[in-house]
Order: sequence, then C-alpha cells, then structure tokens
Amino acid sequence: MRVIEGSLFTSTSPTAVSYQDHQLVCIDNSGYIERIIARTEPDFESVRQAASRSDTLVTLAADQYILPGFIDLHIHAPQWPNAGLALDRPLNEWLDTYTFPLEAKYADPAFAKRIYDALVSRLLSNGTTTALFFGTIHNPANLELAKACIRHGQRGFIGKVAMDNPKETPTYYQDASAQVAVEQTEQFIQQLSDLNRTTDLKQTPVITPRFVPSCTPASLQGLGDLAKKYDLPVQSHCSESDWENGFALEHYHMRDADVLDRYGLLTDKAVMAHGTLLNEQDYQLFKTRQVAIAHCPISNVYFGNAVLPVKRILHQQLKMGLGTDISGGYSPSLYHNIRQAVMSSRMLQDGVDNQLAADHRGVANSAISAKTAFYMATFGGAESLHLKTGKIAPGYLADLQIVQLSTHIIPPDKDDDIFDALLYQTEEQDIVQVYVQGKQTKGEL
Repeated sequence: MRVIEGSLFTSTSPTAVSYQDHQLVCIDNSGYIERIIARTEPDFESVRQAASRSDTLVTLAADQYILPGFIDLHIHAPQWPNAGLALDRPLNEWLDTYTFPLEAKYADPAFAKRIYDALVSRLLSNGTTTALFFGTIHNPANLELAKACIRHGQRGFIGKVAMDNPKETPTYYQDASAQVAVEQTEQFIQQLSDLNRTTDLKQTPVITPRFVPSCTPASLQGLGDLAKKYDLPVQSHCSESDWENGFALEHYHMRDADVLDRYGLLTDKAVMAHGTLLNEQDYQLFKTRQVAIAHCPISNVYFGNAVLPVKRILHQQLKMGLGTDISGGYSPSLYHNIRQAVMSSRMLQDGVDNQLAADHRGVANSAISAKTAFYMATFGGAESLHLKTGKIAPGYLADLQIVQLSTHIIPPDKDDDIFDALLYQTEEQDIVQVYVQGKQTKGEL
C-alpha cells in the first residue's frame, strides 16, 4: 500500500470544496483510495511509520497539496500541432484550411506515434489523468493514441472519428461511405478490446460522429446502433456555433440535439461538446437522456458564438465537465480553462456591450466561482464518464496531482485563499507529481 501524507482539497458539491489538513491518503494495490486517516485518529502514527519502514510513504512539504486529477472531456488529439493557430478564422474556414489537412497526415502511423507521445505526456504534466479524445478516421493512428496512453499511464477514452458526408468533408479526408465509417468504428472497438488485454489501465472506445454536418443519416444511424450494441460512450459536438446549429435547422428542420437523438446518439453515456447555442428544449432533452456537456471555455471564446450559461445548466442538474478542445483551445491546461470558465461567466453576467444600460447589459445570476469550475474539472467530468474518480475519498480511484503553491506567493492563512491561489497560479512546473490509478506518472518530491 502507498501512503501520501499531506493536506488536500476535493469537491463536495458544484459550489463547495472540502479542505482536509495533514491526512494520510492510503492507496491499495488496485489503485483505489482505501482510507483517509486524519492526524487525530489513533492509528495515524502507526500507519505512517509502517509505510515509512516499507518505503511506501510520500510526505508532502508544507506548501504542497493533494488535488484530484483533472478530467479533460473534449480534446482533438491529432490537432495538438496546431494549438493556437488561426483562431481568428471562422470555424468552417479554420476546419478546411488548417484542421482537416493536419488530421489527414495521421494516415502515417509513425507521425501519429510521435505526436501522441508528446501530447499524452504533456497532458499528464498538466495534471490531466483522464482524457476523452477525438482521434481521426485512421484506425492505426487511433491505436497509436491508445498505446501512448498505456505507455505514459493515462486513462483514455478514444474515438475513431466518423465523417462521410461528401458535401461537408474534403475528398482527401473522409470515410468512403457510411458503411465504411460504421465498419471501421466497429473494427476499432474490437482492436482496442484486444489491446486492453495487455494492460491494467483500460482504454475505452467511444462512438464518435464528428458532428451532424460531417455525417450522413446512414452513418449517424449505424453509429447509434453500435452505441447500443456495445453499450459504449458517445461523443460529438452539439450546437457549438451559429454555423453548426444552423446546419441542422436548414438541412433537417430540427434542432442539432434532436437530430442526434433521432439516431440514438443521446444516451446517459453521451458527452456533447460546447453547447453554446443550446436552448431550454435542448436542456430538457439532455436531462431526460442524461447527456453530459463538455464545457470548453477557451475554445468557445473563439468559435462558440456565445457564452455557455454554466450556472443555469448546473441548476437544472445536468452533468457537465470541462474540456480543453485542443486545438480550438490553445492550452493543454485545465487550470487555464478553469480560469476562463470563471471569466466567461462574469462577462455573461455583466454583459459586454457598453452602449447598453447596466440593467440590460448582462444575464443576471450567471457568475460562477473557481469552486464550481474545479468541480467540473474533477467530479463533474468523472460523473460524465461514469468513473469512480474525481474526488479524494475512500472507494475512489487514486487519480491525484501534487501541486506546489507558486513560489512568488506569500502563503495565505485561510483555506479558501490557499485554494484560490492554487487554481489561479498553478502552471505546469508547479505540478510536481501525478498519479493515475495509484501509479506515479510524473515527478519526484
């Protein structure tokens, strides 16, 4: 058993965080948290000494803290080389000029291996222990992504992207037909099942229609059938922008969410990215189907055409987590997205048009705190993926990050101030250790 001695922060609700001072976090051999022992408990010292004698004790410095590992609910793995490029372009132009040409390069598995090794390592260094990935249309490359996750020790949810609509996808980068898109998705499910036999850290296949514009009705139906047949997660984009939202209305005379639901793609294991233009009807449909939303606050600034009303959605008890949306989001850090989630919510509340009177400028009661954004990056993401993680508590997976308070900060006295300082000042170099399922993947104290 590994024992980590230190103080910790963990979410207890969408608006509350618990601080526990000087605890022993005891991790069993299966990678789960077995016990958390407070210093006041009678066996604290005996457990600590036993771990020290067996060389399984990790003792944190006074300015280091244990946090749950982060869960990235939306990331385009092949787009990592383009992070930050051309974010001033409209979404459809950005896809055609930058994104699709890059993703086509993953026909070369060697190229995929090099990029995915770098990406997975970088995500772990930023405290991301689980990631929900879009791959490409190429199964050999998608398997390289899964292998990178296994090599580096990250829990991956990985989708073979389906995109067969010849009117909305380039000829050099598309599935040859709906049948091919569905057959190769099923092939990837089977290939990943075979790969999982070689590792304790399982990688999960995900049904992945890119979005409604890129798929034909036949591929959407086939993918919905696969999701039901294998009881798998589903990921896509939904009402991300004026363009995408308008496409469904023009071509199907239905809301984007209704199109996905028609083909069986809105399930309790579905995660829909962005959702900036969802309406109340969509929220009710998501609640009925128990669909989760991946909030991508940095990316939404560039391509979302609106601010997601996080507080309103959480009040309706919908599942929601955070995503980086590389490369629509430029940063691999969920810390950066936590900060932007708070900033965007304040802009929604206060409004942005200074020509309007203050009482007409914004949307009242929209602001969220860092505690809510932290919840989404941890337990909200875990709940969205049906994972027993995202919280530091007995019975939960030991997916953890050890974070050092930035050296230029005068140590705060209050727990809430320490928490705020960690969330607003932590950068990659301040994350000194990362554990996934109890196994260390980054750093030494």
